[in-house]
Amino acid sequence: MGREAQQQQQQQVSFTVEQLVAVNPYNPDILPDLENYVNEQVLSQTYSLDANLCLLRLYQFEPERMSTQIVARILIKALMAMPAPDFSLCLFLIPERVQMEDQFKTLIVLSHYLETGRFRHFWDEAAKHRNIVEAVPGFEQAIQSFAIHVLSLTYQKIPRTVLAEAINLKGLSLDKFLEHQKANCGWILEGDQSTSQLIVLPPNEFNHPELKKNVADSIPLEHITRIFPILG
Repeated sequence: MGREAQQQQQQQVSFTVEQLVAVNPYNPDILPDLENYVNEQVLSQTYSLDANLCLLRLYQFEPERMSTQIVARILIKALMAMPAPDFSLCLFLIPERVQMEDQFKTLIVLSHYLETGRFRHFWDEAAKHRNIVEAVPGFEQAIQSFAIHVLSLTYQKIPRTVLAEAINLKGLSLDKFLEHQKANCGWILEGDQSTSQLIVLPPNEFNHPELKKNVADSIPLEHITRIFPILG
């Protein structure tokens, strides 16, 4: 099968599943289709929160048909979607008895580390459970993107050592990553490739307060005057 035909097939599968979810989301007959679609998301590195939530809801009505492997894959894909709150949304639909299984307790711990920005703890814990997280391609890259997102909200300049710890890269791999970011994302590298090197991140309204102030200054006066009666 050619690449184009394969992409068309993937799009058709996606369209069909979305139709099933929209038309009859509580029909247990669509369980196999939704499970297959989770596996398709893993293989094609795509993502559908709506379809995955639909499957978890159906598992609530058909607990004997629940596949813990599928549920684990859904949670890993949800972790990869951070900073979206997808993990919590999915976890809410999973019975407590299932959450107490080791693999799910691990994923909950990983989620906590990400939510609190404890990236070193996250990578250390993930390394202990590679059999869980490496089951879904693109996991490491997605978490690295989330870590960069968090750092970009906090720092104007970031030490090389802090970045290396957050994205779990070092040596030549880190050098290549930084050169790519410099060439494509506007990063500026100050100093040589030593531990004292600083990375200047592109400005945004969070790491440069003056930009946020400018945004606030653009709020129409009538919007502000509406607030005063509420405050009073």
